[in-house]
Amino acid sequence: MAEHPAYPVGLRLSGRRVVVLGGGQVAQRRLPALIAAGADVHLVSPDATPSVEAMADTGELTWTRRPYAPGDLADAWYVLIATSDPGANAAASAEAETHRVWCVRADDADAATAWTPATGHSEGVTVAVLTSNPKGRDPRHTAAVRDAVVEGLRDGTLVAPHFRTRTPGVALVGGGPGDPDLITVRGRRLLAEADVVIADRLGPRDLLAELPPHVQVIDAAKIPYGRFMAQEAINNALVEHARQGKSVVRLKGGDPFVFGRGMEEAQALAEAGIPCTVVPGISSSISVPGAAGIPVTHRGVAHEFTVVSGHVAPDDERSLVDWAALAALRGTLVVLMGVDKIGAIARTLMDNGKAPGTPVALVQEGTTAAQRRVDATLATVAETVRTEEVRPPAVIVIGEVVTVGADGSFETTA
Repeated sequence: MAEHPAYPVGLRLSGRRVVVLGGGQVAQRRLPALIAAGADVHLVSPDATPSVEAMADTGELTWTRRPYAPGDLADAWYVLIATSDPGANAAASAEAETHRVWCVRADDADAATAWTPATGHSEGVTVAVLTSNPKGRDPRHTAAVRDAVVEGLRDGTLVAPHFRTRTPGVALVGGGPGDPDLITVRGRRLLAEADVVIADRLGPRDLLAELPPHVQVIDAAKIPYGRFMAQEAINNALVEHARQGKSVVRLKGGDPFVFGRGMEEAQALAEAGIPCTVVPGISSSISVPGAAGIPVTHRGVAHEFTVVSGHVAPDDERSLVDWAALAALRGTLVVLMGVDKIGAIARTLMDNGKAPGTPVALVQEGTTAAQRRVDATLATVAETVRTEEVRPPAVIVIGEVVTVGADGSFETTA
């Protein structure tokens, strides 16, 4: 006789009695989901793992410290049988059948009346996978299918747009330092669901090629000394498209709030009454040095690191940076947007006491295929930038951490 497939269903267990027999590793894995479902969990077991015991100690479940006994399943809606005693498992399974209680057995799935699917979650969606192969169940394959679906939903490679619950608005998404794999899972998912994407030049441009044809991409590139889109125009574009009922992603390089003018955009949206979501990104100030083998802190070398903008020269009246104070620090100094000002920055630091021999590294196009690292000192960095033709975008690292990984004993991403 052919075996019929299991009928999938979602059990609503909130406030309902659930009995778990056995307090070992199986229970430890299954209990959190039962507790999260709001079930009234009763554990029957003479002992338990430390994690399960902690759940009892905090009142998340009721623990009866003894082996299974007939009658333990009275008034239960659902039972998980996971003891190491085959006789007790069989007896409990028979009791469950008598009382018509759905029963999951860890030791013998074929003797159970219910199976636990491989489950995962992504943004309010629960993915549950059950095998339908009559020749045998393969838990590893089932879990792999679950993982693939959940990961696809999370990173946007499996596009499942919202219809009823979708709310127009703007997401300020930090795209990371440039490598498309370094955008956050949430950022990638929102990008996959967007109607309009307003993108910076320094964002992960390769991701734009993956967008569906209907998505409108607006170039908001602010190329130094080249064409640019004024911030006011960007703000207006965000508001305009959101007011048309569209889902808008503002794709920015690094993190929206690290020299990214993200707060200006968020304020403009708030003034216009447009819902705004901020998705943090990996800042180039730490990720680009790391990709080049430079830790911004290291035990015994640097207990601090400071990130400053170098787009304004130290002697410019608009500068808000206390360069003299920075020169006195012993930690790492990371300068963003400072390639064309590095000569003036280096002179100012040396004039205020920083040693001319302080190591400096410039990492151009960090985390991308074009990444390259150029090393110098404070005394030589201006000439090195000129002779090596270092161009933006580049992250500048100043401090002894530059030499920590100089032996090349590990592999970087470049």
